Amino acid sequence: MAKTETLEEFYQHKFDWLPDNLRQDIGHVNVFRLEDCVGLGKVPVQYSRRDFFKISLIRGQYVYHYADKSIEINGSTLMFFNPQVPYTWESVAEETTGFFCIFREAFFTERIRGNLNELPVFATSNHPAYPLNAQQDNEVSELFEKMLADLDSEYPFRYDSVCNRVSELIHYALKLQPAETLHDHPDAKSRITAVFSELLERQFPIESPTQRFKLRSAGDFARHLSVHVNYLNRAIRDTTGRTTTDQIARRLAAEAQALLKHTDWNIAEIGYGLGFDEPAHFNYFFKKQTGLTPSAYRKV
Repeated sequence: MAKTETLEEFYQHKFDWLPDNLRQDIGHVNVFRLEDCVGLGKVPVQYSRRDFFKISLIRGQYVYHYADKSIEINGSTLMFFNPQVPYTWESVAEETTGFFCIFREAFFTERIRGNLNELPVFATSNHPAYPLNAQQDNEVSELFEKMLADLDSEYPFRYDSVCNRVSELIHYALKLQPAETLHDHPDAKSRITAVFSELLERQFPIESPTQRFKLRSAGDFARHLSVHVNYLNRAIRDTTGRTTTDQIARRLAAEAQALLKHTDWNIAEIGYGLGFDEPAHFNYFFKKQTGLTPSAYRKV
């Protein structure tokens, strides 16, 4: 299974702090302005599952990678994500604004009866994107602004109020038609190959000796993408003509060559950063890929 980002990790990655009540507050909820959490100097969104639900209003041009789909967005869009599906997004244009709300299932179910996973907006088979026109953007933005105001108030029933507004967002989306604009991948194999390639590339560059390349095998990627390793291997081979292992090895070798040429790190440090615990294993890998040992390549 793909590694799941916890609420604690979300707060540490984004803000380097934890809310005082997070650990004891099973039904946690919070609301943010998107521009406070993305952009220069902010930690990029990693492709993974989360252990919380998320509702986002995003304005701009960007691509969402959701399971094995790539959803291209241009404009204002309301999006829903559940803990079962890994996702990430990348901005195509520089300016991205909006809001997002995160909450644990208990926050919703302890106040309103029902199972969130039974709602169409959170169904794993559903497309999570709902495009908005200008009027709809204003109406949805107003709900997020009210949630921010609720959480910033001393109103004793503010969490019940926020819960009602989350419910309003859900029902607002249920009345809309979800977006069907997906990247033009010819078939499912092409989609999974595109997501694999993007996930592989996101691990680079290695910028310090303490940074490690973690997804090193076909099995690692299959678990992260929530697909069977045999399906991933067939998709990669049919789409690229190479095995998953070959694709990973070629990219690792290219990064190793760059580090050998453009850093003063010793060979053990480079090998460790690329996921090799023993320098001998890195030496063997590099020579197999390039025909030279790391030390010989550095002298060329």
